[in-house]
Amino acid sequence: MTASGWTLDRPVPASALAVAAHPDDAEFGAGGTLAKWAAAGCVVHHLVCTDGSKGTWDVDADLDALVVRRREEQAEAARRLAGSNAGEVRFLDRVDGDLAADRETVGDVARIIRELRPEIVLGHDPWKRYRLHPDHRHAGLLVCDAVVAARDPHFFPEHRLAHHRPSALLLWEADAANHVEDVTATVDRKLAALEAHVSQFETTMRAADDSELEPFRARIRARLAELGAPHGLAAAEVFAAITDL
Repeated sequence: MTASGWTLDRPVPASALAVAAHPDDAEFGAGGTLAKWAAAGCVVHHLVCTDGSKGTWDVDADLDALVVRRREEQAEAARRLAGSNAGEVRFLDRVDGDLAADRETVGDVARIIRELRPEIVLGHDPWKRYRLHPDHRHAGLLVCDAVVAARDPHFFPEHRLAHHRPSALLLWEADAANHVEDVTATVDRKLAALEAHVSQFETTMRAADDSELEPFRARIRARLAELGAPHGLAAAEVFAAITDL
């Protein structure tokens, strides 16, 4: 039984779009949920807002090469999550660290929502307290503003696309979460997708190579178990669900 006031396990959508600030953010925030839905037939799309060019501690890194590598890693992560139901992987290519929730970028995200027409959109919660990284805050604002713009026909008429209203917006990393998804069966797929982001082993996973990933895997498993425990689940991801769109 879920905790009081929470909803559990939305019906599997026909399609979903995860809007992330950087490559790997969607896998961290909703990888288990996306993998579960994909296994049940959902087409899973990704939109990454930045180029990931600051995702290294190497002061001498070839940043152009890093951008290419991170695009390839994101595509592989999407395949690992969704298999034959992996949809499109789009990139806005804003410079890592410089993402802004300006009108142009809101329009870009709204256009992609109108083009892909996802039943559910997922993204960062911009209202999470003490969120440090500006790209995460701005990506959250972008997804909220773009859902509003995409649903209403008089926003961005220059798109010349039919408006589209998703059935729900799920925000990960939320302080005030109200929805839980049971991901007990897809923890391994979430981990496999995260581990596609090889360039992030050092900075994010604290591992020099794949031989040192076990502590990272243990942390992810422990966190999913912690999130699931109040709801009687072995592993869970939680969201602020907005369904009045």
